[in-house]
Amino acid sequence: MKKFLKILGLVLCVVLLAVIGLFLWLTVTEYRPQAEETVAVEGAGQPTAFSGDTVRVLSWNLGYCALGEESDFFMDGGSSVRPDSRSVIEKNLSGIQSILDTVDADFYFLQEVDTDSKRCYGIDEKTALLEHSGCAGAYALNYSCSYVPYPLPTIGKVHSGLLTLSKTRISQAQRISLPCPFSWPVSMANLKRCLLVSRVPLEGTEQELVLVNLHLEAYDDGAGKAAQTAQLLDFLQAEYEKGNYVIAGGDFNQFFPDTQSAYPNTHAELWQPNALESESLQPGWQYAYDDRTPTCRLLNQPYDPEDTENTQYYVIDGYILSPNVELEQVKTIDGCFAYSDHNPVYLQLRLVKGETAS
Repeated sequence: MKKFLKILGLVLCVVLLAVIGLFLWLTVTEYRPQAEETVAVEGAGQPTAFSGDTVRVLSWNLGYCALGEESDFFMDGGSSVRPDSRSVIEKNLSGIQSILDTVDADFYFLQEVDTDSKRCYGIDEKTALLEHSGCAGAYALNYSCSYVPYPLPTIGKVHSGLLTLSKTRISQAQRISLPCPFSWPVSMANLKRCLLVSRVPLEGTEQELVLVNLHLEAYDDGAGKAAQTAQLLDFLQAEYEKGNYVIAGGDFNQFFPDTQSAYPNTHAELWQPNALESESLQPGWQYAYDDRTPTCRLLNQPYDPEDTENTQYYVIDGYILSPNVELEQVKTIDGCFAYSDHNPVYLQLRLVKGETAS
């Protein structure tokens, strides 16, 4: 018995030391971005400034090409951490590219784009999308961890972020950090949310088209989303007051106003987003979204549109537009959640020339 207890004690000590070592390593290697960082602009695109009054944008959370129709996810009430094979990622990436090819947009706001992650078998989705598009592109990390130690099997290595593609010239791009609602030790292996700001010169004027690609907090108690949304709105107002045209779009992880009635939450025990409030916008600003088609589905199970009892939908993807742009069209493209747990949202607007902040 003494020998057994001695061996057991030794094993427990080794396990404890391993855990302490892991926490120390994650603390030392934790991704700690600056409040603002310049982002490199890659690829080609047109070298000239943007001309014309009509702007077309597509926003899409790609679910790192791993959350298509065949997938569920442990954080949404499912059980999976990643697909069973690399071929699933390749199928989804190819399908996403084919849909992007059919949408004639000037700019593409893409979220959850991985470069080297265990969950997508190391496929560099950013490079694949950039090269396939032939666009200029800016990329900002919002999740970078050498080893995410949960659940079992573990998520492992993750490098993921936001990608903005442009058919015209991006003069400058920035990564702007958003408040992180998580403290140590959870913060070590969690997302570091941000805004990816791309500045596009406009022909014949010193005003800029300011494009803000975003993916706000998902699995917090709501305070994180509120703080991030507040910082976002302050940034947008400041850019508008400079005389710029401003488009912010992406995955807000919050219901757009008056969409809950179309897609009531019937699974109170599972993931529930907060609501965006119309009153939070300054006069003249507007949300742009389409509630005729859901933009996101719950990942509690593989997608089955016939199972209405257990399938949950949301409208959490869309845009915020400054007062000097005129909304012409916003439409959710029904991709039947074949390649991602989100549907793409298309936007068309007109720049109101000569109108500036008062």
